[in-house]
Amino acid sequence: MQQSEYLELGKINTLFIDRLTTPGAYLMAKDGNDVLLPGQYLTPQMKERTFVDVFIYTDSEDRLVATTLTPTAKLDEMALFEVIDTAPFGAFMDWGLSKDLLVPNMFQKTPFKVGEKRFIRVIYDERTHRLVGTEKLGDFFERKVKGIKIADEVNILIIAKTPLGYKCIVEDKYEGLIYHNEIFENINLGDRKKAFVKDIRKDGNIDLNLRKAGSKKSGSSADKVLELLKQNNGIMPYNYKSDAELIKDIFGLSKKDFKRSLTALQDAGKIEVKDTGIYIKD
Repeated sequence: MQQSEYLELGKINTLFIDRLTTPGAYLMAKDGNDVLLPGQYLTPQMKERTFVDVFIYTDSEDRLVATTLTPTAKLDEMALFEVIDTAPFGAFMDWGLSKDLLVPNMFQKTPFKVGEKRFIRVIYDERTHRLVGTEKLGDFFERKVKGIKIADEVNILIIAKTPLGYKCIVEDKYEGLIYHNEIFENINLGDRKKAFVKDIRKDGNIDLNLRKAGSKKSGSSADKVLELLKQNNGIMPYNYKSDAELIKDIFGLSKKDFKRSLTALQDAGKIEVKDTGIYIKD
């Protein structure tokens, strides 16, 4: 193992076990600074004068502390977190460590609620010298798109649902969007997928399609309804009377387009619509 030069907050450090004490093990970097690994994380294999990989963050008293646990995301990384508590000054996210990750109010786009899942980036707060989370990701995206052109296949990460569609991180550095009316499959926050570049806008944002241009399944609203049905074993509990907002959330369609699609598919003999839902015909 290569010993870390110095203690790095928010990152995995490889440190030398300098001494074992009642509270735990004191781990040292090359520059001579040390940090406590609490006893609850010690294993029989951890001996003095050996090395161990740990994540470093701060405890409730803002002291550096080490853990052998790996958080949901490290410094400058992004991930989907669950809100486990709220306070007047911010919200607390579960990130797999004994001390929860705080997202201050100033770093929230809208108020957080317990049980929600939000896409968060872990950052270093210069004011408090702590690791915190932020939902405001715009400043972290690169605005000059390089090495990507229209029709290219790219890697994306779904990070948020908006009225227009789903926001994505493209190739870990750019901001992208898939419009609701061009989604032909179920997608969820945190999904990693392949997509195709539809347009690169002047502001650096990238419009995306999940299917390559010209794909048989990338056309009409009726195709979209049929594709979702196939992905759900040919049955979905919706019909002409279903709530418009529900239709928008599930199918990404207006109520008018949804009803028109059902009629077109029924006329083509592809589906049957009942009070209990939509059924694909054999």
